Amino acid sequence: MKRPISTDSAPAPGGAYSQAIAAGNLVFLAGQGPFAPSGDKVEGPFAEQARQTFENLAAVAAAAGGSLADAVRVGVYLRDMENFATMNEIYREFFPEPLPARTTIQSDLPGFEIEVDAVLAL
Repeated sequence: MKRPISTDSAPAPGGAYSQAIAAGNLVFLAGQGPFAPSGDKVEGPFAEQARQTFENLAAVAAAAGGSLADAVRVGVYLRDMENFATMNEIYREFFPEPLPARTTIQSDLPGFEIEVDAVLAL
Protein backbone atom coordinates (compact mmCIF):
# COMPACT_ATOMS: atom_id res chain seq x y z
CA MET A 1 0.00 0.00 0.00
CA LYS A 2 1.36 3.41 -0.87
CA ARG A 3 0.70 6.70 0.85
CA PRO A 4 1.43 10.23 -0.47
CA ILE A 5 3.50 12.61 1.65
CA SER A 6 3.23 16.39 1.34
CA THR A 7 4.30 19.50 3.21
CA ASP A 8 3.99 23.26 2.82
CA SER A 9 7.61 23.51 4.04
CA ALA A 10 8.84 22.59 0.55
CA PRO A 11 7.67 23.75 -2.89
CA ALA A 12 4.52 22.17 -4.26
CA PRO A 13 5.10 19.76 -7.14
CA GLY A 14 5.42 21.48 -10.50
CA GLY A 15 3.83 18.59 -12.37
CA ALA A 16 1.94 15.35 -12.02
CA TYR A 17 3.83 13.84 -9.09
CA SER A 18 3.86 13.73 -5.28
CA GLN A 19 6.53 15.28 -3.06
CA ALA A 20 7.04 11.76 -1.72
CA ILE A 21 5.42 8.35 -1.59
CA ALA A 22 5.69 5.97 1.36
CA ALA A 23 5.49 2.25 0.60
CA GLY A 24 6.09 -0.06 3.53
CA ASN A 25 9.17 1.17 5.35
CA LEU A 26 10.53 2.98 2.29
CA VAL A 27 9.86 6.61 1.41
CA PHE A 28 10.66 7.82 -2.10
CA LEU A 29 11.38 11.56 -2.12
CA ALA A 30 10.77 13.27 -5.45
CA GLY A 31 13.46 15.52 -6.88
CA GLN A 32 13.77 18.89 -5.21
CA GLY A 33 15.40 21.94 -6.73
CA PRO A 34 16.44 25.45 -5.73
CA PHE A 35 12.98 26.82 -5.02
CA ALA A 36 11.64 28.43 -1.86
CA PRO A 37 8.57 26.80 -0.31
CA SER A 38 6.57 29.57 -2.02
CA GLY A 39 7.72 28.19 -5.37
CA ASP A 40 9.99 31.15 -6.14
CA LYS A 41 13.32 30.18 -7.70
CA VAL A 42 16.35 30.87 -5.52
CA GLU A 43 18.69 33.06 -7.53
CA GLY A 44 22.29 33.62 -6.58
CA PRO A 45 25.42 31.56 -6.18
CA PHE A 46 25.30 27.82 -6.67
CA ALA A 47 25.91 27.24 -2.94
CA GLU A 48 22.66 29.05 -2.05
CA GLN A 49 20.76 27.05 -4.64
CA ALA A 50 22.22 23.76 -3.40
CA ARG A 51 21.51 24.56 0.25
CA GLN A 52 17.85 25.39 -0.53
CA THR A 53 17.54 22.16 -2.51
CA PHE A 54 18.80 20.07 0.42
CA GLU A 55 16.60 22.02 2.86
CA ASN A 56 13.57 21.18 0.69
CA LEU A 57 14.52 17.51 0.65
CA ALA A 58 14.95 17.57 4.44
CA ALA A 59 11.50 19.17 4.85
CA VAL A 60 9.83 16.42 2.83
CA ALA A 61 11.75 13.77 4.79
CA ALA A 62 10.49 15.34 8.04
CA ALA A 63 6.91 15.31 6.72
CA ALA A 64 7.34 11.58 6.16
CA GLY A 65 8.37 11.13 9.79
CA GLY A 66 12.09 10.79 9.10
CA SER A 67 15.17 12.78 8.27
CA LEU A 68 17.97 12.73 5.74
CA ALA A 69 19.85 10.54 8.24
CA ASP A 70 17.41 7.82 7.11
CA ALA A 71 18.49 8.10 3.45
CA VAL A 72 19.76 4.90 1.88
CA ARG A 73 20.07 6.22 -1.67
CA VAL A 74 20.47 9.73 -3.09
CA GLY A 75 20.47 10.95 -6.68
CA VAL A 76 22.13 14.28 -7.46
CA TYR A 77 21.67 15.95 -10.83
CA LEU A 78 23.95 18.85 -11.72
CA ARG A 79 23.73 21.09 -14.75
CA ASP A 80 27.48 21.78 -14.48
CA MET A 81 29.88 19.24 -12.98
CA GLU A 82 32.17 22.15 -12.08
CA ASN A 83 29.80 22.56 -9.10
CA PHE A 84 30.51 19.03 -7.82
CA ALA A 85 32.96 20.04 -5.07
CA THR A 86 30.63 22.74 -3.71
CA MET A 87 27.66 20.37 -3.82
CA ASN A 88 29.65 17.66 -2.07
CA GLU A 89 30.67 20.03 0.73
CA ILE A 90 27.06 21.15 1.34
CA TYR A 91 25.82 17.55 0.99
CA ARG A 92 27.97 16.57 3.99
CA GLU A 93 26.08 19.15 6.10
CA PHE A 94 22.80 17.30 5.48
CA PHE A 95 23.77 13.61 5.40
CA PRO A 96 25.51 12.11 8.45
CA GLU A 97 27.56 8.91 8.55
CA PRO A 98 27.00 6.30 7.40
CA LEU A 99 26.54 8.09 4.12
CA PRO A 100 23.86 6.75 1.78
CA ALA A 101 24.64 5.28 -1.61
CA ARG A 102 24.73 8.11 -4.15
CA THR A 103 24.80 8.74 -7.85
CA THR A 104 25.77 12.14 -9.24
CA ILE A 105 25.21 12.85 -12.91
CA GLN A 106 25.32 15.80 -15.22
CA SER A 107 21.84 16.69 -16.44
CA ASP A 108 20.28 19.26 -18.74
CA LEU A 109 18.04 20.68 -16.03
CA PRO A 110 15.34 23.11 -17.23
CA GLY A 111 16.51 26.50 -15.95
CA PHE A 112 18.14 25.55 -12.64
CA GLU A 113 21.48 24.14 -11.51
CA ILE A 114 20.69 21.23 -9.17
CA GLU A 115 18.04 18.64 -8.39
CA VAL A 116 18.23 15.96 -5.68
CA ASP A 117 16.02 12.97 -4.89
CA ALA A 118 16.34 10.29 -2.21
CA VAL A 119 15.00 7.05 -0.79
CA LEU A 120 14.57 6.75 2.98
CA ALA A 121 14.29 3.57 5.04
CA LEU A 122 12.17 4.20 8.15
